[in-house]
Amino acid sequence: MASELESLAACYQGFDPIAYLQHNYTPPRADFKRHDSIVPWKLAHLHRAFTEGDISGGLLVDIGSGPTLYQVLSGCEVFDKVILTDFLEVNRQELKRWLQDKDGSNFDWSPFLKHVCQLEGRDPSAWKEKAARLRQVVRGIFPVDVHSPQPLAPSVVPPGGADCLVSCFCLESASPDLATFSTALGNIQKLLRSGGHLLLIGTLEMSYYLGSADLKIPTFPVTEAEICASLKDNGFTLIRLEVFTLFSDMKVGADDAAGVFFVKAKKN
Repeated sequence: MASELESLAACYQGFDPIAYLQHNYTPPRADFKRHDSIVPWKLAHLHRAFTEGDISGGLLVDIGSGPTLYQVLSGCEVFDKVILTDFLEVNRQELKRWLQDKDGSNFDWSPFLKHVCQLEGRDPSAWKEKAARLRQVVRGIFPVDVHSPQPLAPSVVPPGGADCLVSCFCLESASPDLATFSTALGNIQKLLRSGGHLLLIGTLEMSYYLGSADLKIPTFPVTEAEICASLKDNGFTLIRLEVFTLFSDMKVGADDAAGVFFVKAKKN
């Protein structure tokens, strides 16, 4: 197993954040004029989860942020402290470029910010205020290893644990098989306080995705049943599981996913 994880880690050294963003966060997958586009679907479920009233506290931690920010655009209004994390330095640097607002980001997040403002009942013109809020509450971007029993440095999360974890397209993309996927879920569970919430987004039955223009990164093709079993085995109570089946025009050649899942769960 160690050799498989080492091989996967080596594969990720060829990851290109810009190619990944172009593959997955531009139309048709990120078409805000369509209700059946995958990115608006994800944003709607995140908005719902964070505004139902049961998620609260001081600290939100995003596990495996990649080069993306959309997953915390709703949560940044609920929490005063947000931590971003990723395994790859290139992804952490891409996030820092946007958050520091100095050299300019390689990707335009304003359409995402505008869309979430609309979900919140605000005018899209408020997107700059939301961007300022996000930059204010993000307190750091840290290395993470979901395969370590201690995924983050001890100083990052207080001993009591985070109040909420978000993790999108991370565990199945970092795991060669179900046992590793489930163990990784158990590892990040340790970062969460008892009664805290987990919001998990990922791919269903996907065996690879493009990490660059010509780099196929192998992934574990997890199923709904395996997700539910892993959550139960690792001390979570499932609140909701939603599935988006990819339409033919959403299959842009960047992966072979059958669909995307959204999970809201609570740590026992």
